[in-house]
Amino acid sequence: MNWDVGITELIAIMLGAVRAGAWLIICPPLNSRLIPPQIKVLLSVGIALPMTPYLRSTIPSIETSDLIACAALQVFVGAGLGFITALLFAAIQAAGDLIDVFGGFTLAMAFDPLSQSQSSIFGRFYNLLAVTLLFASDGHQVVLRGFMKSYEALPLNASLSLETFSRLLIGGVGEMFLAALQIAGPLIAVLFLTDVAFGLLNRVAPALNAFQLGFPAKIMLVLTLSGTAIAMLPSALDTLIEKAVSAVVQLYG
Repeated sequence: MNWDVGITELIAIMLGAVRAGAWLIICPPLNSRLIPPQIKVLLSVGIALPMTPYLRSTIPSIETSDLIACAALQVFVGAGLGFITALLFAAIQAAGDLIDVFGGFTLAMAFDPLSQSQSSIFGRFYNLLAVTLLFASDGHQVVLRGFMKSYEALPLNASLSLETFSRLLIGGVGEMFLAALQIAGPLIAVLFLTDVAFGLLNRVAPALNAFQLGFPAKIMLVLTLSGTAIAMLPSALDTLIEKAVSAVVQLYG
């Protein structure tokens, strides 16, 4: 079977695939190392194919220097869109890390097969749970649709506003920490009051070595009350998806 594809359509598809590829490398959960690079390349081409009619009329002149500059711009645009989304999704991992710090689980680091690095126990558990909820609620389609809209609003011959990107970047960092505290806040408050109680007990009866007894007590509290924080995860994930898509829309105007 022979396909008759014009040079203009081919260049439009390739430049669109470059933007999608840079986005897939950074944006969770598609940035997982478990997805082979060949699959990511095919996914980037598959994302760019439906948007060819919007991209065909916005490609630069067919010259080597112009095409290289446009490809570099698409890498920056895709990486910027993916980083804003990943920054907000990092709140789930940060919430689990906070629980590990206050609960004493940072003493036991687990190997993460997805990122091929060491990560905290509850941090990785929250991350896996968030990815499961994301696909179960079709949230990944909302994120993908928000990215594909960038081909219409931000064509190949346009550029990102660095002022808007820096403003969203600063705001995204604040939103990440705020969302992490909101998710893990109730459990952190309980663990803090537990530390205060054991501190008072240690002053009353120093021979009991209350802080040594506090480790199993805090672990029991974390395992018992973690369901409270997990119950808040679906609504928090919906809010994060909405903020991530909204940030992406603001980034390309």
